[in-house]
Amino acid sequence: MKLVQISDIHFGGENREAVKAATNHIRDEAPDLVVVAGDLTMDGRRSEFDAAAAWLKTLPRPILAVPGNHDTPFVGPGELWTRFTRPWRRFSDRFGTEDGAAWRAPGVIVTSLNTARAAQLRWNWSKGAVSRAQIRRVSAMLSGAHREDLKVVVCHHPLMEVLGGPMTARVRGGVDAANHFVQAGADIVLSGHIHLPFVTAIPFGDGKTQLIGSGTLSLRERGAAPGFNLIEVEPDCVRVKALAYERGRFDVWRTWAFDRR
Repeated sequence: MKLVQISDIHFGGENREAVKAATNHIRDEAPDLVVVAGDLTMDGRRSEFDAAAAWLKTLPRPILAVPGNHDTPFVGPGELWTRFTRPWRRFSDRFGTEDGAAWRAPGVIVTSLNTARAAQLRWNWSKGAVSRAQIRRVSAMLSGAHREDLKVVVCHHPLMEVLGGPMTARVRGGVDAANHFVQAGADIVLSGHIHLPFVTAIPFGDGKTQLIGSGTLSLRERGAAPGFNLIEVEPDCVRVKALAYERGRFDVWRTWAFDRR
């Protein structure tokens, strides 16, 4: 099985050359599923969402998307009103439910978790949060899957801080969520947000659950060229290739491999 993981395209501030090249590369890969781990837009504007929706229509199906902290309006008085009253309306109208989307195929189950918030009781609303209800829902879905299935959770913010990462996520409830998902048998948790690809094990349980982050396809680079991840699932292991756009093409920037549970 082959998955493509993209995030942080930030339409309105996208790297147009990289996005165009990614379209062709992803088509050539013919993945079983395209995962979009949030921040499709820069400021949550309708025009940005329309551009994101038009681009996703050019990619192979199926596609499972989750919003990020940039995917709710926040620029201008009218936009702030929308943010507080219907924060995910523009996202859900184009891409489906913003929290709890699911995709199943023989041997795999994927579910989404919205870690972004329209407002929080702290100054920096861009940081993530996971509620107890979300933890219960995702854990129940993972626990209910077949033991041998690959169990995947998709969110925008890394649930735990990435050592050496260029920025923090500071997800409230993130460590608790990670612990519960490990207990429920999660194999991988896909995220974005920090604009830098990574793979790291969650240090709970048997150590087999991996956090996998993808880079950005925007102009907002943080230590790596624009890129996305190609994830190849084999019976006994998972292989991750972080692809980077340089000199007009995508090449492998870094690779990881880890055993499946």
